[in-house]
Amino acid sequence: MTEQITDAAERTAAGETLTVVDKLRMLLDITKKISRSLDVDEVLELVMDTLGSLLPYDAAGIYMIECKAQGDDELGALKGFSTTSVRGYDINELTELHLKVGEGLLGYAAQTGEPVIVHDVSQDPRYVNARRETCSEMVAPIISNDKVIGAFDLESDRKDAYNEDDLEILMLLASQVAIIIEKAMLHEQSVEKKRLQAQLEVARHVQLELLPSRDPQLEGFDISAYNFSTEEVSGDYYDFVSLYEDHLGIVIADVSGKGVPAALLMAFLRASLRAAIHIGYAPNISMSKVNYLLWESIENNQYVTAFYGALDATNRTLAYANAGHNWPLLMDAEGNARFIERGGIPLGMFRDTRYYEYYLPIQAGQIIVLYTDGITEATNEAGVEYGRARLELKVREGRELSARKLIDFLHADVLEWTDGRGASDDVTFVVIKAL
Repeated sequence: MTEQITDAAERTAAGETLTVVDKLRMLLDITKKISRSLDVDEVLELVMDTLGSLLPYDAAGIYMIECKAQGDDELGALKGFSTTSVRGYDINELTELHLKVGEGLLGYAAQTGEPVIVHDVSQDPRYVNARRETCSEMVAPIISNDKVIGAFDLESDRKDAYNEDDLEILMLLASQVAIIIEKAMLHEQSVEKKRLQAQLEVARHVQLELLPSRDPQLEGFDISAYNFSTEEVSGDYYDFVSLYEDHLGIVIADVSGKGVPAALLMAFLRASLRAAIHIGYAPNISMSKVNYLLWESIENNQYVTAFYGALDATNRTLAYANAGHNWPLLMDAEGNARFIERGGIPLGMFRDTRYYEYYLPIQAGQIIVLYTDGITEATNEAGVEYGRARLELKVREGRELSARKLIDFLHADVLEWTDGRGASDDVTFVVIKAL
């Protein structure tokens, strides 16, 4: 504690009355002291440790407003006070009080944003008795960005203990505390943001490791895939699974939602589907097995759209099952195209969903384009979606390109369509070209 605060405390203890100038000097010293800390709890404890020298009290507390229902900013029954730092109270009686915003002198100041001096609490109907000895009370709201975030409450065992000068001093202290609390909270948010970014970077790295490291090599075919993520982690997924020397499992999926929850579900899907594929289940059976596992494990509002096909390079056929995923685009060498509109409902929605296996003979020069809805739902400045028609048009324009270059061509067109903003959802392509 500084010399000025110590001197003032000694004079107060000796019964001397401090002048306004003395109190302002003390306030300056207190502000300097608490401004060195970036810990909110420590700041409030420091204030309470020095407050008695500035404004004598028999009981005092700093109370912060807390919301009991997340996302609800209304005042009233949903909000109350957390007892952050107090002196002179019976803690048991205080914890049983459960004041809400609008109740008592403290609640009044928090609700209106106005300070209060009551010279005789027995004459004020707003007073809620938290301490039998209290005769007078002074309350000052703590306001940050025009919003009340807490309040100072000073109580005295004698009547007329506080005057307007005292209230001005307390309001000045409250304003300084508000600034320091805001600074401390911004610091905490910054630290938390950096911590989350570091975790997301690790999650992104792990997720990239789950995706194939290179395009598959299958005689007679040119196959490529890529995921364009809009966030650090993605809910889109593609995979290539070697079945036999001339057979390749091809998967593309889209998990509902975004961010870490979607990425975790994607990892679960990958493990479950790969297990089913390696056991040797047909595409439709694999889908049914994974559907049951997802139904058992995920929330009701989550689901996964997925396409799994087993490509036979020798017989040039694709055996596949579609669980609610976007219809694949099939285009021949002359540019004639159609969307293959066959499939069932998304994975994880119902327990005993059945899926069917379909066969597609593949001819030389044909292209199959698998994709997630991030591309078709990408909107331009006018809010018009990219759509399937434009996707078909651009595939036709780029059909002579290699599979990898066709993906780059399509992604560049999405960027042009959205004026450089890109899609608002993850975009994933899998392109299969029969040579």
